[in-house]
Order: sequence, then C-alpha cells, then structure tokens
Amino acid sequence: MARVVLALVLVLALPAAAAAQPTSCAPSKPDMLGPFYKPDAPERTATGQGLVVSGTVRSAKGCAPLRGAQLEWWSADGRGEYHDELRATQKTGADGAFRYETVSPGRYPGRPPHLHVKISAPGHRTLVTQVYPGDGQRALATDFVLVGE
Repeated sequence: MARVVLALVLVLALPAAAAAQPTSCAPSKPDMLGPFYKPDAPERTATGQGLVVSGTVRSAKGCAPLRGAQLEWWSADGRGEYHDELRATQKTGADGAFRYETVSPGRYPGRPPHLHVKISAPGHRTLVTQVYPGDGQRALATDFVLVGE
C-alpha cells in the first residue's frame, strides 16, 4: 500500500515540476556597442574592486544555462575615462554562471555610469548590451539571455 501511495504522490508531483520549468526566457535587450570596444581583452575575472556583477548566461529557448559562453567587458574608471586595464574576457562555467569584479564606473557627459558587455556562445546570436549600476551599488545580479541562431 505504501508503494502505491508513493507512486501516486510522484505521479502527481511530476506535472507540477514540469510546469515549474520555463520553456523560454525573455531575451536580453541589446544596447549600443559604443566607440571603445577592442577585441582580444585579457582573460580575467577582475579588473579592480568596488562593483561585482554576477549571474548566468542562458539560452532563450528552454532557459538552459550556456556553458562556455564568452563575456567581454569594458568600462570607464571612476572619472569616466576608458583604459585597457578595465577590459576583460571570461567564460562561463558548466552552470553558465559568471562573476566579474571591477571599479565602479564614473559618469561622463551625456551617459550614466555603465559597463559594456559582449556575450557570445555557439549556436546563439552575439549580444552586445550594457549594465547600469545605481549610485553606490556594490553588487549587481543579472542574467543574460541569448537567442539561438
């Protein structure tokens, strides 16, 4: 009798678990590349201290994490000036996760503080977007969702 009850509980739980898994995620919105992008940034997960950006790179179809996705970061320093020392390339782990630490970007005429990021993964369109931390924000969690080709 206990086995029948357990089987019934499992059968009833399966549709709920399947319903909890999204079949798609909303793609991340692109933003401008800007004039300061340079390819071939060094591989590293930090270019300073003050702001940590973390999250997961996912596929829009099925919300699956994307292992080995490449993120290229570049931003201005606290005075609003761009330097090669604030450029980095990193790859996501098996779980699609990333963590990047840098200095808090400064303002420059006409633009709020922001970090640029270019994300690419096999079988997906490259995404260029920006992250906008709030004043005094030290940590920012965000997922990037790529569209398949």
